[in-house]
Amino acid sequence: MKNIAIVGATGMVGQTFVALLEEYDFPLNRIYFFASAKSAGKKILFRNSSYLVEELNEQSFDRPIDIALFSAGASVSKIFAPIAAAKGITVIDNSSMWRMDTQVPLVVPEVNPQDVQFSSGIIANPNCSTIQSVIPLHALKSLGLKRVIYTTFQAVSGSGYKGVNDLKLNLDGQDGTFYPKPILHNALARIDTMLEDGYTKEEVKMVDETRKILHLPDLAVTATCVRIPVFNGHSVSVNVELEEPFEMSEIIALLRSQAGIKVFETEIPTPMDASGQDLVYVGRIRRDYSVPNGVNLWVVADNIRKGAAANAIQIASLLMEENT
Repeated sequence: MKNIAIVGATGMVGQTFVALLEEYDFPLNRIYFFASAKSAGKKILFRNSSYLVEELNEQSFDRPIDIALFSAGASVSKIFAPIAAAKGITVIDNSSMWRMDTQVPLVVPEVNPQDVQFSSGIIANPNCSTIQSVIPLHALKSLGLKRVIYTTFQAVSGSGYKGVNDLKLNLDGQDGTFYPKPILHNALARIDTMLEDGYTKEEVKMVDETRKILHLPDLAVTATCVRIPVFNGHSVSVNVELEEPFEMSEIIALLRSQAGIKVFETEIPTPMDASGQDLVYVGRIRRDYSVPNGVNLWVVADNIRKGAAANAIQIASLLMEENT
């Protein structure tokens, strides 16, 4: 039994932390909720009890906390995650702040659970699109991963409440306030900041994080990330070139044997199918005839659950197993 803190408790992922800890009947003694001054004083209902949201400050972790689930943005994590870790608390951080830090493990429990043992107090939760993509890649790793091409179709919930609100405003015939162009009836091929080389930060995250999680630093990876007018659930077209020749039956068998995946051989999974689920759905599995050993996958998942909150809680469960 652990004492848990949620940092960013009133945000979209923070609220999903709350819901999933209750849904999973996660074994805990005490729970604490922290947020910005703007949200302090709000109340959160958890397991039929009402809890007050406290303002996050440097004294917040001066209490018996074992694990802190952070989802309050990189700037907050930069300041407060080291403070918590210095007090013996294990931080599981959902922001991009620590993901590429060589001293911080970046973990997807179905892929590299062993990496949690290398934590010195902070464990990073990967980007939502990366999480759902590396699980099927891990399943095919025995055939040798040579090159990966990602094209993502990402829901507005990936932008938090601001993205969801923009789509709602557009549906009501109003201009949005967050995205640079209307999201309704549109596709925005820019997620996060545009870099000098023409890639976006989101695309670079997918490239770098894939290599780190799979322990393949030289893997050839490229990505194009697109925001679409779907409320929840990310879709990724994953094109994989493998080192070894294969039969399609072998690909199907490897995917079926991989924890965390539901394989669709005939039906095509959609974001609506995956919404509210923790599994990664893989369909449209077909050979790519343009290269000797290529395969195409259509990978769908709930970006707020498996892509964020559920993955973090799975990491917390791994920590509990490590200590038993």
